Amino acid sequence: MNTDASIRILCVDDHPLLREGIAGVIEGQDDLRLVGEASNGREAVDAFRRLRPDVTLMDLQMPEMDGLDAIKAIRAEFPAARIIVLTTYGGDVPALHALRAGAQGYLLKSSLRKELLDAIRAVAAGRKRIPAGIAAQIAENAAHDALSSREVEILRGVAAGSANKVIAATLAISEETVKSHMKRILEKLDANDRTHAVTIALKRGIFSL
Repeated sequence: MNTDASIRILCVDDHPLLREGIAGVIEGQDDLRLVGEASNGREAVDAFRRLRPDVTLMDLQMPEMDGLDAIKAIRAEFPAARIIVLTTYGGDVPALHALRAGAQGYLLKSSLRKELLDAIRAVAAGRKRIPAGIAAQIAENAAHDALSSREVEILRGVAAGSANKVIAATLAISEETVKSHMKRILEKLDANDRTHAVTIALKRGIFSL
């Protein structure tokens, strides 16, 4: 295939070994070409402006500017940008945040060798690419209300093993307020108890330990 017709790719990740691995996978493909790399969100935005890639592979957790903010910045300036998130987070919540920010694809790093090439080609062609399990989670939880930032803080405290009294003191709110928030958390997550709520939150990627 003519090199000029190849899909031009920008790879953004703060781990050099992962970028090297992706470069190795792309290298043998006639229709794909790695045109640039970046190690954080700020570099990603600058590199996108300079290179105008067809597809950008974007990590979420990075120093200086994370992947979510980088996606928003790139899409604000270049609305047609096509971005695939590469992440270790398998829950529906981070996936939904990435898609709402403007990503068209969401891939788990554990499945890159198997799915990366097809995902790049699909997104370059204008299609979305999300793992079936995560898509099913998004659909399953669509009717549930999202936790507020305060509710997430309280659930983090529960996950750390803190009692309501300790959580209340840490957040400078009353113990009754913590109990009230906890009741809403259980309802929103359809959880049986505090431990179940933490388990659901971790599985869905609402927060990580």
